[in-house]
Amino acid sequence: MTAGRQAPETVSSCAVFCGSRPGRLPAYTEAARAVGTALAEAGITLIYGGGNCGLMGQVADAVLAAGGTVKGIIPHFLHSREGMHAGVTDLEVTADMPSRKERLFTLPQAYVILPGGIGTLDEFAEVLVNHQLDQGRKPICVVNAAGWADPLLACLEAMVEQGFAEPALMEYFGVVADAEAMIRYLKRPLPSAV
Repeated sequence: MTAGRQAPETVSSCAVFCGSRPGRLPAYTEAARAVGTALAEAGITLIYGGGNCGLMGQVADAVLAAGGTVKGIIPHFLHSREGMHAGVTDLEVTADMPSRKERLFTLPQAYVILPGGIGTLDEFAEVLVNHQLDQGRKPICVVNAAGWADPLLACLEAMVEQGFAEPALMEYFGVVADAEAMIRYLKRPLPSAV
């Protein structure tokens, strides 16, 4: 490398958006644990919703078990509903959901979407909108474990086909099958401004 030039920056922290429930298929839990392990092994800090239940808890537990770092961000009112994960490296308690989401969207360098419900859909939609409006061009990676995201991807494609979104929408994010492909996606050089 030429003197004075730095190597391209790669992702060192990643928000994972996923269900506070485990879902019906064991493949979802397996994918969540594999993602957590892969993040830890790659030296990528997990930033997530701070709960200890569902797929959220599985991802965090796997990162910790593999020696990784976990930052949880949870609003105070969810303490009894989702249960704060007492074992995380750093747990931040926010006053409400908007302040939690602001932290989850601004702190990480990338986003990973795992199986989840309406909350996960909300978070995915918000990072897509931010990308579309040039309010953040961070990498977004959908891990399509057991084909869970196929209906969601079909919905997005229908929005494009029906003229409600630009074709570029489908280029705002990557879709991968497993944790190994997710790490390859996240380890690409970051855009100059994230």
